[in-house]
Amino acid sequence: MSVEQLNLRHLRVFLEVLDSKSISKASVKVFLSQSAITQAIAKLEIELSTSLFHRQAEGMLPTESGLIFAFRVRRALSMILSGLQGVSRISDGQLVKPSKLIQAITSTQLRNLITITQSQNFSIASRALKVSQSSLHRAARGLESRLGTILFEKTTNGITSSKAALRLARAAKLAFNEITQARQEINAFHNRELGKITIGSMPLARASILPITIIEFNKRFPNFKISVVDGIYDDLLSHLRNGDIDLLTGALRLPNSNDDIKQEDLFASSIEVLARADHPLVTDCEVSLKKLSVYPWVVLRRETPTRALFDTVFSSDGVEMPERIIESGSQGLIRSLLLGDDWLTMSSEHQFQYELDSGLLKKINFEHRQTPRRIGITTRKSWNPTGTQLAFVNLLREKALLLNE
Repeated sequence: MSVEQLNLRHLRVFLEVLDSKSISKASVKVFLSQSAITQAIAKLEIELSTSLFHRQAEGMLPTESGLIFAFRVRRALSMILSGLQGVSRISDGQLVKPSKLIQAITSTQLRNLITITQSQNFSIASRALKVSQSSLHRAARGLESRLGTILFEKTTNGITSSKAALRLARAAKLAFNEITQARQEINAFHNRELGKITIGSMPLARASILPITIIEFNKRFPNFKISVVDGIYDDLLSHLRNGDIDLLTGALRLPNSNDDIKQEDLFASSIEVLARADHPLVTDCEVSLKKLSVYPWVVLRRETPTRALFDTVFSSDGVEMPERIIESGSQGLIRSLLLGDDWLTMSSEHQFQYELDSGLLKKINFEHRQTPRRIGITTRKSWNPTGTQLAFVNLLREKALLLNE
């Protein structure tokens, strides 16, 4: 059994023993025998490969690992409770509150819920979970019965998840991440593996601040696992909010319109017109829009800030758009087009930092009104990084200071 799917009852039992400092006192509150509580604590300690309590005459006192685990467990259960807000059922004529509902669900049910909402298909979810489709159906209906709310409805394309299902699935996923964080912190405390971080990388960071940070960080923490996910902002933000990614690096979206998201400004990056080093316009000291318009361009897709600037630059002076335009977000393709012929692009200088530093690309001497793009870090407000993850974030900040000099 993985740590992320530890028995929810065992987690609640652990906290009760911690708070009451006694197995016998906890037994009365959670309605379990003392032997059952002892077994639950023992299973947690086996899964975490550490002792959670000092068994002393004055009671059950937490070890350092126990304190680390308790902090994360409280956060995890709080997240599940938040996901249950608005979900209620009637039992014996009374409204059942989230604090009671959480006692009626299991980690397995939450794992099933997450997988079903992600795939929006019972057949695909059952294969991913390695269970029969019929048993997954029964489990889903059983969870609906316990919560007293509809989670899934059939459609012609499969199923659709209710708002309650999506809210609880996201909360459960973030809660499982907290337990994973606990394991990483406990392992680091015992000088075992240090853990991992998953970074969503956008173009304006992946070619500048992110590589130099990773190189230095890996020298300090060679056993720490780093996973980088490339993508467009909207997709990466969705993964961030769902807990698949720990932080985003790249252009910030200002103003921030998401209550659950926090942005940190690191440095500014100006938008320039770029071309290969021997492009005819590189030596031109008075480049006009009219001159730019006769060359082929590769630009970002619509609805991106840089593309909006490109459109504004041409429309503001009444110059016709270039006839030859290709839209692409692929840095590799943009680079190849620029180096292969007389193509132009409008981009952050930091996106092609290596090519500019090595002389492969040059800035075209064209002045235009612009607001430099703000580059930084985007995280969930609820994210509480481990010590090693925080060290990575702090190194990003250090490297940003050098770029600002």
